[in-house]
Amino acid sequence: MKKLVLIYGLVLLSCTGHPTEKINGVSFVASREEVAQSHVDPVLDIHANYAAIMPFGFMQDPHTPNLVFDSDRQWFGETRKGAKQYIEMLHKNGVKVMLKPQIWISRGEFTGNMAMQTEADWETLEDSYARFILHYAALAEETHADIYCVGTELATFVKNRPAFWTDLVDRVREVYKGKLTYAANWDEYTNTPFWGELDYIGVNAYFPLCERQNPTKETLRTGWQPWKTKMKELAEQLDRPILFTEFGYRSMDYTGKKPWLVDRNEERVNLQAQADATQVLFDEFWDQEWFAGGFVWKWFIHHDRAGGLADNRFTPQNKPAESVIRQRYAPIKKSSL
Repeated sequence: MKKLVLIYGLVLLSCTGHPTEKINGVSFVASREEVAQSHVDPVLDIHANYAAIMPFGFMQDPHTPNLVFDSDRQWFGETRKGAKQYIEMLHKNGVKVMLKPQIWISRGEFTGNMAMQTEADWETLEDSYARFILHYAALAEETHADIYCVGTELATFVKNRPAFWTDLVDRVREVYKGKLTYAANWDEYTNTPFWGELDYIGVNAYFPLCERQNPTKETLRTGWQPWKTKMKELAEQLDRPILFTEFGYRSMDYTGKKPWLVDRNEERVNLQAQADATQVLFDEFWDQEWFAGGFVWKWFIHHDRAGGLADNRFTPQNKPAESVIRQRYAPIKKSSL
């Protein structure tokens, strides 16, 4: 009888509390320098089990097809050499990695609007982008990266060239044998045609939730419901888990109104709004079976200099939101029965 009670208790424990296999990740921002143990320690301190490593390619404007990457002019962490060093250091510390190469367009223009003017330019872009993604797919295989992301927020490119993307996924799978995803913007993911070819439905989760200057948890929770229902339906329809390839909030007023607002948009610092929005997101998603986890946007390697109580940007570092993340990411304490 005592043995049966113990088994029942363990089963009950496994069905409650935080799921044990969620991706508890941070988006590890590329730097000019190598990553040292002192830079990884704060990631371990919040119990993150994953980090997204993001090398970059650069474009002159949204209509110019040539993509420059792995250049001597880039920061160390944005290159292949830097990404490899970051991955190896994180793996050494038991942190898994999603390798997520991204595009930066001059002046920070939105990659989702990237569109070519001629068929020749589309073909040039396809060739350039394929070389970029296959270059880093080879690195993902070499370093045993745990997930590889084949693109980030490229809605117009995907819409106009769907056959290219299906072929690209096939080519990546010839090089890299791990799990694949694509990071679709929050207003793009329902129109992404190749989820069935990937392992995760990747969503950059900057969904508008409410228009209040100082939102309550209840308002934020209510705002999530229609978005949550649609994601659950898609996950079940395609038999693929949802992965938040990016999620996070700025520590500012109106944080739930347009969560995608970049740093050059200024609002008054509101640390509690960021913490509350982060907590509500965890409460709504982390215990769902169809949800795989996600990557906080964003985490800088110099933790002691990042964020802080006067900062209104995305990073949760040295703010109340960091404590919310630490508590959620903490491993489940096993029963002493």
